[in-house]
Amino acid sequence: DGKIYDAYVIYPKTHTSEANFVEYFVYQIMPDILENKCGYKLCIYGRDIYPGEDAASAIEKRMEKSRRLIILLTHQLINSKEDAYDQHIALYSALIQNDTKVILLEMEAIGTYGKLQESLRFIIKQQGTIKWKEEHTVHPQSPNSKFWKQVRYHMPLTCWPS
Repeated sequence: DGKIYDAYVIYPKTHTSEANFVEYFVYQIMPDILENKCGYKLCIYGRDIYPGEDAASAIEKRMEKSRRLIILLTHQLINSKEDAYDQHIALYSALIQNDTKVILLEMEAIGTYGKLQESLRFIIKQQGTIKWKEEHTVHPQSPNSKFWKQVRYHMPLTCWPS
């Protein structure tokens, strides 16, 4: 299908104390589970987009070459204006072009979704979110946990660990 990545990951890129776990999750836990243990290939901004590349066109190209879009929902992402570009491109691709499936990971309790942009609310209404719960942090590296099984269910078919 001409795709290089199984998923492009959208996450808040602002550096705050709350973001430390999200960054750890994006750069350590997700690659360990989805790439090392399940055989998926992720595209992560800051790891797979190179210094000196035009960020806007690099983001678009990587999303076009991805089978899924994974959006990590946090209060920081919802309230941030600087992360809006990749979200905007992702949601346009998913809703208008209808060519990419979105996987929403709710990393903290968002509460009501009223602050979310309408397109995100629409996707949540259609398919819901996969909620990260505190108990997952005890054994986050288990690909057989309920959380990771739900994520893998929405990912393209590749190898499934036994």
